[in-house]
Amino acid sequence: MKYAYDIKISGGTIIDGTGQAGYAGDVGIKDGRIVAVGDAPGDAAQTIDAAGAIVTPGFVDLHTHYDGQISWDPDLMPSSVHGVTTAILGSCGVGFAPAHAADREKLIALMEGVEDIPGSALAEGLTWEWETFPEYMDALDAKPHAIDFGLQITHDPVRVYVMRDRAVHDEAATPEDIERMRAVVREALEAGAVGFSTGRSDNHRSASGAHTPAAEARSEELVGLARVLGEVGHGVVQAVSDFDLPEGDGKFHGEFDVLEAMARASGRPMSISLMQRDQSPDQWRWIIERAEKATAAGTPIRLQVGARAIGVLLGLNTTFHPFMGFPSYKAISHLPVEERVQRLRDPALKAQMMTEKSERVAGDGSPIPPLADLLLAQIEMIGMRMFTLGEHPDYEPGFKDSIGARARMRGDSVLSGLYDALITHDDGSALIYFPLYNYIQGNLDNLYTMLSHPLALPGLSDGGAHVGTVCDASFPTFMLTHWARDRAQGLPLERVVQMMTHDTARFVGLADRGTVAVGQKADLNVIDHAALRLHPPHLVADLPAGGKRLLQFADGYRATLVSGQVIARDGQLTGARPGRLVRAGR
Repeated sequence: MKYAYDIKISGGTIIDGTGQAGYAGDVGIKDGRIVAVGDAPGDAAQTIDAAGAIVTPGFVDLHTHYDGQISWDPDLMPSSVHGVTTAILGSCGVGFAPAHAADREKLIALMEGVEDIPGSALAEGLTWEWETFPEYMDALDAKPHAIDFGLQITHDPVRVYVMRDRAVHDEAATPEDIERMRAVVREALEAGAVGFSTGRSDNHRSASGAHTPAAEARSEELVGLARVLGEVGHGVVQAVSDFDLPEGDGKFHGEFDVLEAMARASGRPMSISLMQRDQSPDQWRWIIERAEKATAAGTPIRLQVGARAIGVLLGLNTTFHPFMGFPSYKAISHLPVEERVQRLRDPALKAQMMTEKSERVAGDGSPIPPLADLLLAQIEMIGMRMFTLGEHPDYEPGFKDSIGARARMRGDSVLSGLYDALITHDDGSALIYFPLYNYIQGNLDNLYTMLSHPLALPGLSDGGAHVGTVCDASFPTFMLTHWARDRAQGLPLERVVQMMTHDTARFVGLADRGTVAVGQKADLNVIDHAALRLHPPHLVADLPAGGKRLLQFADGYRATLVSGQVIARDGQLTGARPGRLVRAGR
């Protein structure tokens, strides 16, 4: 029998990604493309019932770090179970190509330190069938994947590839170095890289605690590399920076001048990370003002904004927790987690630890940033903004509900409250949520202002990174629940969908996806919006070499399609792997 469609999605409310109001209708799919929208007469080989659900374009995530994971993992979870159908890799200037064989360990140490991905997992899992960036692209494209992905060429490996042992943060590139790096970037862009990224944050350190190679690259280098994008004619620039904290020292505008010069030289769109930092609580407003002025002057600079507070999850099995530097805890840290929990439940051990102070956990070769020691020294204060995550995760809790506040209400110390919160579960799986940035007021009001800005792009999910402390790759689900349904001061559903589909796709130069329209690629989500909810994150040991990572699932996703194939149904992957490398400029 000849069918009009391979798949018909029937009876849903179409939120088409353009920002217009949702409307009832069907979607017909043939040969991986959308061929009918609204009215879709004719039979289909398969019908997906979307009654009571919304139908959206697949989500495009601009900021992930699956650069290593993608070489061994076809599924790219957790992004693929949160409606993401295209992931952009190569953020923050760190990556694995190009790479001389002798430099592979350096790049692993960089990714381990900057993005909290176990070096042992990377060492065992990376396949290294490449040296050049085009070879990296070909190697990944030859493997099956559940979702599509685009690759950015990243600054640190380019610098290491050209400058070798001179590629340290305080070594200026010579004009000859810059020309050789420009040739590497050009080669990557001509092979289809979707952009170039650089990282300029002091919080980014290698596994040895060293600054990243490109952390303080001179303006001549940055501008020279950015100019290649304009010469090739495609690609975006992505940068992360601290903007030289703290505020008031006059460096902020100088740093922004450098990044704006990059954007101007490239002639291409740029995105920079935007967040509120406690050390400089008004800095985000200055960044918005400068981005507005640059954009008005013809140099477009977009703002990558997180979906929620930039925070970490703390637990006995995660990368970090409040007691990891305490002498008595260090004495039992080698034990299996269940045995640690039993030891920690001994009142005598607790009493002893309540008298101790944390020893240093950062520095001396540790990838843990110095900020950790500063926070541990103020544990009684920061415990007032730490929260039990619980079975129904609340990512906008009030300070009155913090572990510290509740401990003091019952006449206990903050430290004692944190201690008890960690040993709630026999298996040591209890998690503490610690919002670091975007949460100075104890709510997400400032983040609402950021997300509402016309230059904002939803990003900073860090999918594939910070695997032992963060699981923000669930951000599309949080955007749809918290911001587009549950929060009193939220955002319209149609606008949230537009931001995560049309806006992100068009920013990175993808015109074939991002809307539910005839001729578009059939990357789609069918979502029971009323029933959509996040499960709590949990640790799994499924990385190479037994490495652990946090995963987070959700209820409410009826189906996710990539190129017209159902890759996930009811929140579980089907095993279909139609995902391909997206090559820009092709």
